[in-house]
Amino acid sequence: MTPPDKDNIRVPTSQTVSFATLGCKTNQFESAAMQEALQDAGYKIVRFEDGADLVIVNTCTVTGATDAQSRNLVRRARRVNAGCRVVVTGCYAQVDPDTLRDLPGVNLVIGNEEKQRLLDFLQQDHQSTLVEVSDIRQEESVCLPPLTSFAGRSRAFVQVQNGCDAFCSYCIIPYARGSSRSAEENEILVQINGLVESGFWEIVLTGIHIGGYGVDLSPGSSLNQLVKRIESESAIHRLRLGSIEPTELTDELLKTIATSMIVCPHLHIPLQAGNDLVLQRMGRTYNQDFFLRLIKKVRAVLPDAAICLDVITGFPGETDREFDDTYDFIASLPITDLHVFPYSKRPGTPAAAMSDQVPGNVSKARAEKLRSLAKIKYERFAEGFINQELEVIVETGARKGLMKGFSRNYLDLRFPGDQSLVGQCVKVKPVAWDDHFLRAERV
Repeated sequence: MTPPDKDNIRVPTSQTVSFATLGCKTNQFESAAMQEALQDAGYKIVRFEDGADLVIVNTCTVTGATDAQSRNLVRRARRVNAGCRVVVTGCYAQVDPDTLRDLPGVNLVIGNEEKQRLLDFLQQDHQSTLVEVSDIRQEESVCLPPLTSFAGRSRAFVQVQNGCDAFCSYCIIPYARGSSRSAEENEILVQINGLVESGFWEIVLTGIHIGGYGVDLSPGSSLNQLVKRIESESAIHRLRLGSIEPTELTDELLKTIATSMIVCPHLHIPLQAGNDLVLQRMGRTYNQDFFLRLIKKVRAVLPDAAICLDVITGFPGETDREFDDTYDFIASLPITDLHVFPYSKRPGTPAAAMSDQVPGNVSKARAEKLRSLAKIKYERFAEGFINQELEVIVETGARKGLMKGFSRNYLDLRFPGDQSLVGQCVKVKPVAWDDHFLRAERV
């Protein structure tokens, strides 16, 4: 799709807009693109709590809980400013626009592809709620919006891929994001170089299924090839990779990460379960043995890397013994952290119709047990870097006089400083573990 001509957009004087974004880095990237387009057209960005004239709610629909959060954000926007115009977009809008259309105060519901034409829709004078949601499974390409800034963040995201063809039994995303499709390498390089010129030290490659990057392009490409081009044709200081499926973490890509001067030694890998029967019910395409061999290989090639896993607890039919298998398996792995999600029934997915749904309190108790394990693993990993000099990109905000930054291998470090350091790359030395982060000193 062709972005609208911003020169032809007329914005009322002092028109304010705020954003509320739920979900993944892909959603955050798309919110940043919409925000930049609105700013260029004359809108003034304000905080959600300030009560804007126009509110954009960019929704997530991974679980029923995120659907509820999205609806609550619409209601909150109206409480803060009863006269505001509410636009709802994102994955929930893509799969269930009618529910959102019927919420009081919603003026416009648009799908994920329609985000690129937001300014056009805002120019239309419609008396009732307008719904514009196309069949995203018919989309065959990714059009990167022009983006040179990433408001409020020290790291910028670049969306290199969208969509997914995996159809795991618990997941609605293939219907919300469409088929897997990749952005052109040249477009990605242009965007990265623009962000580098804007002063970003670190860029994160995002997408729904980035390990499948390039398969749909002609001529074909791969994530490994893209990373090599970025290193040779850009001046980016640090490049971080988003989540990569275990079956797509190739030997070639691991070698590139290990030898690269810019790629951060930080891998986010979805495990989801550590029991083969649960993995089969989930529709995952690997087993426990495959995953064990993969993690051992990663640790051998990248001895100092952060390795974070996604895990779902309480998947339908998960017995106590099956959960114990998952716990024991993760406990045995040389990983550093976990993202744990209690299973939440998502209407429209095969898992929602499965028998033996696990009670919510059981799923949550299992999740807490895994989170406690993750805290132990992260602390042990972090303590291994005490008294080592580390490079961090300083984040926004400070607490109790301490600034926050992340190392290349995603260690959370806090150190004395002020707001002048935000967005800068600095050297620090960790001196002690402090409950959930490393306390450090500036070098």
